[in-house]
Amino acid sequence: MAREQGLTEEQVNEIQDGYDEAHLSHRDVLALRLTDAIIGDPRSLPPETRQALLESFSEPEIVELALGVGLFMGLSKVLITLGLEPEQMDTTVVPTPGSAGYRPGTASPPAS
Repeated sequence: MAREQGLTEEQVNEIQDGYDEAHLSHRDVLALRLTDAIIGDPRSLPPETRQALLESFSEPEIVELALGVGLFMGLSKVLITLGLEPEQMDTTVVPTPGSAGYRPGTASPPAS
């Protein structure tokens, strides 16, 4: 999906390997920090990041980002639960608050 939106292979690799040091725009890094908080520990978004989001995005843009991540995460969990995920796609299980095995800041490695 990132490639469809115009990101280069180099940018995609930077996102995977530590986007805080990447050559991404400030807005892109903020969007990724919001995404990390939603996927990992929703209570982990620091007040200064929340303020930076409000300074860099409109409220409707923040809502769109947050709901997009939430919908994608929820849909992917439903598809996996029902056994409907593509067989050739790596799956990363990210425990969420309230789920068994949840530890803030961690994700299990991709399943092969």
